[in-house]
Amino acid sequence: MTDPYALPKHFNIAGPCIQGEHYMLDAIARLPEARKLAENKHYFVIHAPRQSGKTTLLRALTREIHTEGKFYALYCSLEALQGVSDAEEGAKGISAVLRLSVQRAKSSVPALSAAWPDSVFLSASTLIGETLLRLCAALDKPLIIFFDEADCLSGQVLISFLRQLRDGYVNRDASPFPWSVSLIGMRDIRDFKAQARPDRDTLGSASPFNIVTDALTLSNFTQEQTTALYQQHTKTTGQIFKESAVERAFYWSEGQPWLVNALARQVVEKDLAGDHSKTVTAEHMDTAAESLMLRRDTHIDSLLERLKEPRVRKVVEPVLYGGKAEVDPLADDTKFCLDLGLVVREASGALRPANPIYRDVMVRTLNYKTQIDLPESLQHRWMDGQSLDMSALLKEFQQFWRENAAIWAERYEYKEAAPHLILQAFLQRVLNGGAEIVREFALGRGRVDICVRYAGKAYPLELKLASSMSRAKSLEQLDGYMSSCGASEGWLVIFDRDQSKTWEAKISWATEKLPDDKMAHIVGC
Repeated sequence: MTDPYALPKHFNIAGPCIQGEHYMLDAIARLPEARKLAENKHYFVIHAPRQSGKTTLLRALTREIHTEGKFYALYCSLEALQGVSDAEEGAKGISAVLRLSVQRAKSSVPALSAAWPDSVFLSASTLIGETLLRLCAALDKPLIIFFDEADCLSGQVLISFLRQLRDGYVNRDASPFPWSVSLIGMRDIRDFKAQARPDRDTLGSASPFNIVTDALTLSNFTQEQTTALYQQHTKTTGQIFKESAVERAFYWSEGQPWLVNALARQVVEKDLAGDHSKTVTAEHMDTAAESLMLRRDTHIDSLLERLKEPRVRKVVEPVLYGGKAEVDPLADDTKFCLDLGLVVREASGALRPANPIYRDVMVRTLNYKTQIDLPESLQHRWMDGQSLDMSALLKEFQQFWRENAAIWAERYEYKEAAPHLILQAFLQRVLNGGAEIVREFALGRGRVDICVRYAGKAYPLELKLASSMSRAKSLEQLDGYMSSCGASEGWLVIFDRDQSKTWEAKISWATEKLPDDKMAHIVGC
């Protein structure tokens, strides 16, 4: 019989994926090690950035383990404990969440008749352990628990929770306790100390989660997996994604699951208005990416809110201007930004934005006020439909920078990156959707590369802070970037932050010939 309430499958951007409702990959196949660890009686960790598929994986694992019948499996979200700092309130909350989770799973965990402990007669230091003990004692098969959003716990609540897990863990041979426990969140257990005791290097007690080499993480989709996901829509509706469209979706998202779904949804449901007879092209994906960057949905906005945090700024700021400042790869701030999914580490060890969408939105978020405060008269001033007069544009910027640098740069919390951000705001105001701006930057590069593409032509710029790097070396770098952009003319913009120098000494313009008849303009600011 047909379900009268069944909805057409669609690309999901809100919450876990549901089989039959959403296009989705095999969640368990994305992390097969998780089930093996659970069945082998391990206590372990799964960590990955938000909206990367963790909850979808846990729900799938819970269903599959239940179906096979060897174990009971329980999914339990600790999100409701976010912000709870009192140990007693936290212990009662966790115990209550466990009961609610069992009630929701009554078809697979038949323990509603268990004699739940009365919190009135138990202290915060024993209530969680007693709850788990009684639950397991009431079951006829071993219990596997997946604690989702475990990093919502903090302070004494987290410490008490881990201590009680440890006590039950080491006494499993003498009294009932979960066969396997997994903590799932954005952060590895090694980093939970930052939430419990920011001023201490440890949690203050031994932990059952000391098998850190088995801490697992969910990777982004590969291009092949992105193709497979989109092909599900093609199979269902007949709508075709060109191979180049999938390639552009993967370029913009680098496989980040939420972005992969959001790009397809934007094209299929919004831009093409559900017309499945229209083929999805690379141009559609580029337009969708621009829409996501401008609209800043909740997923993107929640990440960008983190840019205001000092520990995030410490890591992200040198990335934004390609600085050579030391960022300790083992520091908690660095690991925090990696766990958030804001940045990724390249093979060279350098940090860069996690994908082109995050990269562009970071810049646009930080320089947005500057862009809207710039005069509207700048818009398209040096564009005639066929070419862009980049030299005239940058000469105008030099004058603007000379008149406004001190005031405008002071507005920024990211003060070291301010010159680069302000110039990009200037470009954004001038171009205002009439051209494409492609940015490249990473920690340690010593520069930011920008390629403006307009009317089929490329205009490469290289931005850097005045440093000990020789002019010859800087021009060599620009030459290489010009070649990669397919351009014969380029601009090297050098910001000199030395306050002892006069503006007459800083503002300059010079032109030099490069090999193969290329032309480079050195723009002093």
